[in-house]
Amino acid sequence: MTQDELKKQVAKAAIDYVVPKLSAQEILGIGTGSTANYFIDMLAEHKTRFRGAVASSDASATRLEAAGVPIFDLNSVDSLGFYVDGADETDAQLNLIKGGGAAHTREKIVASCAKQFVCIADDSKWVTQLGKFPLPVEVIPMAREAVVRQLGDLGGDAVLRDGVVTDNGCEILDVHALDIRDPVALEAEIDHIAGVVSNGLFARKPADVLLLGTSDGVRIIYRPL
Repeated sequence: MTQDELKKQVAKAAIDYVVPKLSAQEILGIGTGSTANYFIDMLAEHKTRFRGAVASSDASATRLEAAGVPIFDLNSVDSLGFYVDGADETDAQLNLIKGGGAAHTREKIVASCAKQFVCIADDSKWVTQLGKFPLPVEVIPMAREAVVRQLGDLGGDAVLRDGVVTDNGCEILDVHALDIRDPVALEAEIDHIAGVVSNGLFARKPADVLLLGTSDGVRIIYRPL
C-alpha cells in the first residue's frame, strides 16, 4: 500500500472508532495535517451525529467548514470527548513528535482539553526512540537566536523553517540531533527556555490510543499504564 492509502485506511479506522461513541451534543477536537485531512473529509457524512468541532489550525477550520461541520472557539467549550490528530513520530509509549505542519502549539492546547487523544498515523511514523524527525520548536521572533543557542547547549542543531509563520504569528525552529531518551524531561526543559512558545514533544500528555495503519491492517495500540 502507498502511504496515502495507509493514511486513508487509518482515517477510516478513526471514523469507525470515534463516531459510534459520539452524542448529539459532542464537540470534537480536530488536528492538522494530511492524515487529519482525510479524517475531516470522511467526517462530513457523519456531521449530523455531533454538534461541531474545535480546530487546531486555521487550515483545519477552513476544511471543516467546507465539510459542513460547525466550528467552535475553544474558549466557549467546557471539554472535548475526543481529540483526533496525526503525528510525525510515535514510540511504543505513545509519546509523539508533532509540528511538521507548524500547528503543534494549538494542537497541544486542544489535546489538553480532550478526555481521549486518538492519534492516527501510518507505520512509517513508528520508532523505537523519538528524534529522527527534527523536533519543531515554536519561538517568539525576537528570541529566535537566543533560543537557538540554548538548544545548542542541549545538543541540538536548530534551523529556522524558512518562510513559515504560525497561526500565532511566531516562527518555527526545526531541531536536529537531539537525544530524546527522556521525552518527558526534555519537553519540560525546552518549554522553560525564555522565548519558546511550545515544542513538538507530546510526552507529558501523550496519546491515549494509537490507530496505526499497516499493510496488514490497522493496529489499535493503547498507551501503557
